Amino acid sequence: MTAEKEPLDHVFMALADKTRREMVQRLAKHKMTISELTHGLDMSLAAASKHVKVLEKAKLVTRSITGRVHTIALAPEQFGIALDWISIYRSFWQSRLESLTQIINTQSTDKEKNDV
Repeated sequence: MTAEKEPLDHVFMALADKTRREMVQRLAKHKMTISELTHGLDMSLAAASKHVKVLEKAKLVTRSITGRVHTIALAPEQFGIALDWISIYRSFWQSRLESLTQIINTQSTDKEKNDV
């Protein structure tokens, strides 16, 4: 692997932390200042800012600064690369489940024929 991480690595690394996932969920509703974003979370503004920096590095959020107020907004475009990667496995499991359903239905039909 190269020294520079792939964008997908940054996304999954950022989302691996439950605090950052909570922040992303909050930002999905609307943009927030860092103090609004940390309301109810047991952390300092400095710690919250470090979490936001990780989300920024993964390009999951953007930050705008007006004076001393830092406003954070979700950047949903970057989630697309994670969704694309996950969808490969969704297709894999969907086909497996369809095969299993077909086997169960065949066995059910065979059992009904034998019971008659």
